Amino acid sequence: MMKRLARYILVVLAALAGVGMACAQELKCDVEINSTQIQNTSKEVFTTLQQAIADYMNTTKWTDAQFSANEKIECRMYFTIKSYTDNLMSGDLQVQSSRPVYNSSYTTTVLNFKDTKIEFTYQENEPLIYSETTMESNLTAILNFYAFMIIGLDFDTFSLKGGDPYYEKAANVVRMAQSNGESGWKAFEDTKNRSAVLSAFTEGNTSGIRNIFYNYHRRGLDEMALSVDKGRAMVTQTLEMLAKVFEVAPMSVCLSMWKDAKLDEIVNIYSKAGQTEKDKVYDLLYPLYPTEQTRLIKIKEIEKDF
Repeated sequence: MMKRLARYILVVLAALAGVGMACAQELKCDVEINSTQIQNTSKEVFTTLQQAIADYMNTTKWTDAQFSANEKIECRMYFTIKSYTDNLMSGDLQVQSSRPVYNSSYTTTVLNFKDTKIEFTYQENEPLIYSETTMESNLTAILNFYAFMIIGLDFDTFSLKGGDPYYEKAANVVRMAQSNGESGWKAFEDTKNRSAVLSAFTEGNTSGIRNIFYNYHRRGLDEMALSVDKGRAMVTQTLEMLAKVFEVAPMSVCLSMWKDAKLDEIVNIYSKAGQTEKDKVYDLLYPLYPTEQTRLIKIKEIEKDF
């Protein structure tokens, strides 16, 4: 963990000094294609698609940072293909990523998002070609977007606004896809499409979510190895910041993304907190997520010793 943090510091210093660093692959991405809804079609095309995506995600050099094998960002892409006609596939994509917590064996979920607007063409054994300057296909655009979002969020959890270069790259992907008129990219078309996800982290009053990611992970979870109470107090502060995001943008996709990544973890964090602290956190979160009462009420439960 400390080695990984040191790498982030070196990357920032190198960028400030204009010094390049050796390139290496950054992602350790597990890919799965679920095609059970597709009948009367050879499954070989889905097998080659799965391998092609895995190779693309794991062998593309996404940054100028140097990652050793044990420092790669662990992530997962789970495609559910619901329609397949004339090489056109459509369905859902669940994207997840995680990072280690300082001085522990625990890994915390950073991103857990379901994209319901996945649509692309793919022919069996078709090569996937990476380009930063051109849109090779809607499939590679989708993969590029989520690769940069995964990396940007990961960097944000280690240094304040550390993910800036990767959000810029994601924005470039969005611009090219919008110019091509592809599904899932249009601004204001959908509150949870890829354009909306990027905007939630980079524009307006909701961009403070990135400060929340930094404080929660670096100053909250990582601090718990030294002081559980101090780390948990910072987590509480981040939830107060989250409530402020809700005040200005209650429908922002970043709020549901935070819930899907963090809610169960937050319940566990406060399992040994004092009752006053438990009640405060419950009161902070319930207005944001009233449909999650069953999970949220667990925050208030008294820890029992057996």
